[in-house]
Amino acid sequence: MAHGIVLNKRSALLRLEASTKLALSFNLPAFARCFSISSLRNCPVENIITEHFNMLPIQNERMLQYKAGSDERNQVKAELKAILNKIEPVPIVINGKEIFKKCELAQIIPYNIEHFIARYSHANRELIDRAISSATQAQQKWDKTTLRERMAIWEKAANLIATKYRFKIVAATMLGQGKTLCQAEMDLVELVDFMRINPIFLRDLANYEPVNGQPESCRNHMVLRGLSGFVAAISPFNYTSIAGNLAYTPALMGNAVLWKPSDSAVLSNWYVFQAMREAGVPEGVVNFVPAEPTIFSTAITCNPDLAGIHFTGTSAVLKLLWKMVGQRIDTYKNYPRLVGDCGGKNFHFLHPSANPEVAVACTVRAAFEYAGQKCSSCSMLYVPESLWKTKIEKPLLRITKRLFVSDATYCDCFYSALIDRKAYHRLFTYLKYIHNNSECKMLIGGTCSKGRGYYVDPTIVLVENLDDFLCKEELLGPILCVYVYQDENLYRIMDKITEVNHALTASIFAQDNQFIRKACEIFKSNVGNLNINDKCTGLMVGQQPFGAGQLTGSNEKLGSPQYLLRWTSPQVIKESFVPHVNVYYPYMEISDNILNINKETTDVDYNNSDSDDYYIKNPE
Repeated sequence: MAHGIVLNKRSALLRLEASTKLALSFNLPAFARCFSISSLRNCPVENIITEHFNMLPIQNERMLQYKAGSDERNQVKAELKAILNKIEPVPIVINGKEIFKKCELAQIIPYNIEHFIARYSHANRELIDRAISSATQAQQKWDKTTLRERMAIWEKAANLIATKYRFKIVAATMLGQGKTLCQAEMDLVELVDFMRINPIFLRDLANYEPVNGQPESCRNHMVLRGLSGFVAAISPFNYTSIAGNLAYTPALMGNAVLWKPSDSAVLSNWYVFQAMREAGVPEGVVNFVPAEPTIFSTAITCNPDLAGIHFTGTSAVLKLLWKMVGQRIDTYKNYPRLVGDCGGKNFHFLHPSANPEVAVACTVRAAFEYAGQKCSSCSMLYVPESLWKTKIEKPLLRITKRLFVSDATYCDCFYSALIDRKAYHRLFTYLKYIHNNSECKMLIGGTCSKGRGYYVDPTIVLVENLDDFLCKEELLGPILCVYVYQDENLYRIMDKITEVNHALTASIFAQDNQFIRKACEIFKSNVGNLNINDKCTGLMVGQQPFGAGQLTGSNEKLGSPQYLLRWTSPQVIKESFVPHVNVYYPYMEISDNILNINKETTDVDYNNSDSDDYYIKNPE
């Protein structure tokens, strides 16, 4: 009775046949669960090829100073002249084939709109579809390339960009995207960091092994694969480095890419493409496809081989791409990965204990460098009443008034023109709104001009209503909104900020350590990168991984190992060294007598039974 409680009578049926036959062939007990390694096999051969690496130190590329008379100053001057004296034809490149078409479009200089530096064409739907087909085929071969080979290509690319292509890319970024010399050099350095440091992150990921608790009986492996299909990289105008990262980080992980550069950054992006090509990235792995945004997004989202979209831009465009993918989700062979970074309402928040000199200097830099067109630019300043009139207002206005706004090629230029006509008209609308709003007070600036280039003067406006769109929306221009709060309302204002303001980056300025800890807690959920007593711009690869969630992006944190994981589809392989022959578990107390049953002469009578259990009928 007791035995029957834990073992059903059906345990004695012929279901043991498979395990007993295999066990007997090894001359082992029927219920043996493991086997001696020495009796079954020799030392196992490594069947699964995995790569492991020694870790390298992470070191950011050094910025050049470009002092007067220096070699780098002379070299960048020469490249600026070379670009200005030639209108570069930029092709569409599909599987290594350069297609020039009519080159009917031109990239202008934002601060001198009568001058062109490049001509190019948009790919039509047919060419985009051809690029998709090419990339999908190239991915299958590229994914089989060893990680070591890919890392070697990226290291060579980093060296080429840091040397041979350095001044060419810096000059193209200055002229085409309106960046000053310092800002263009910072952009170039970040690009080198992406190319050199991402492979180091990949080493770390490749070295990971699942737990191998019984190495004598099995071995577990994890293989990093690319995504099946193609990845579409849609890059912005404001960072040459981010454009290169969008296209080539997925490629590093074994993917093939369609890169749609911004029309306002075609030339610098083309030079990056050339450098990566020279470094050894195979043809078809990254395809250079300038295109009209609507045609490109429609083509990629309608194709069943879409594996991912890598995007930096506005939140409205990211939402549209997400919606287009969602509407066609049943047509894809994958669940496409969507990785997006958008701007936010980045802010500086001053506590009454803040150092005014530090806060003012950091705010001017964060608000007005590159005309406020960085995705991390500060466009909102919160100041306590106790500091505003006495310590902040006058120096803030005085320094802002002295900023020199002109051609990006002048070395004393603080910032230059906006990127294009569309950006200018958007900022013009904002300024008009501010002038006509009784709850806004223009403290400085508010003027603009598009005679020679798309210029907007540095503008500071005092705002009273935190529910105004000016206090919520990213402005992406040289406009700084200031809100003065009463000191006793400190935490109430901070709570209000968390409601209305979802920032990509933010900074708090304070000498009060207790407040700093409290501020970190309050802004934990709505700020992706929080800085303490430093400006909210200027993050570095490997040091401050960049990105935020909510409506500012998918927060993958570019510049970190986590970012690479979004572009791999790992496979786990278990390799067993010990034959597994038993069907039953040890607690199933099956009698060894089952081995003596004459299986060839037994039969089961399914009709003559007094119970629900079957019994074995012997014909004799």
